[in-house]
Amino acid sequence: MRHVAWIAGAAATALVAAGAITYAVADGDDSGTKTPAADSADAGFARDMAVHHQQAVEMSYIVRDRTDDEEVRRLAYDIAQTQANQRGMMIGWLDLWGLPKVSSDPPMSWMGMSGMASGKDGAMMPGMATNTELKKLGSLSGKQAEIFYLQLMTDHHKGGVHMAEGCVAKCTVDVEKKLAQGMAEAQESEIELMTGMLKERGAAPRD
Repeated sequence: MRHVAWIAGAAATALVAAGAITYAVADGDDSGTKTPAADSADAGFARDMAVHHQQAVEMSYIVRDRTDDEEVRRLAYDIAQTQANQRGMMIGWLDLWGLPKVSSDPPMSWMGMSGMASGKDGAMMPGMATNTELKKLGSLSGKQAEIFYLQLMTDHHKGGVHMAEGCVAKCTVDVEKKLAQGMAEAQESEIELMTGMLKERGAAPRD
């Protein structure tokens, strides 16, 4: 049950941060930070992480229907709910800032990594599963589905942590930086949890 506490803590942090940023932008109190520009790290992180989170939600709903294992189903549900909520918050921030939700710049440009995000087979950003991997996940069941989901989500979280740490370093909106820090910490904890779950199933994270 440890993962429930980790994810609940991350969700609470996200809700507090979202409330703070909504108030700050709506009330004109930017706490020393101007509304971000369309090509800023703040906007780039919000756009890219919203897409990144959407795939995590998709993978979690796939595995929920491919296994009866309560531990994996509970983890998948928690990840899906947390990341769907955070995705909604980030899209809401872009609305509040009056910025587009889609940019003509390649993904990860805000981190200076656009050349590394090729979008090959649907994997636009670090850690994202390819379309082929998503199709494979949907074809598996039982223990095989559990293992592949945990491996894909571990990779996904590693990419998410990298992006969140990039926002901590580059973003200028304080509450967004705090949310990103919370994401990084929660996903690091979940990586540790999933590594243990894989070991219980005679498997390990992918290299």
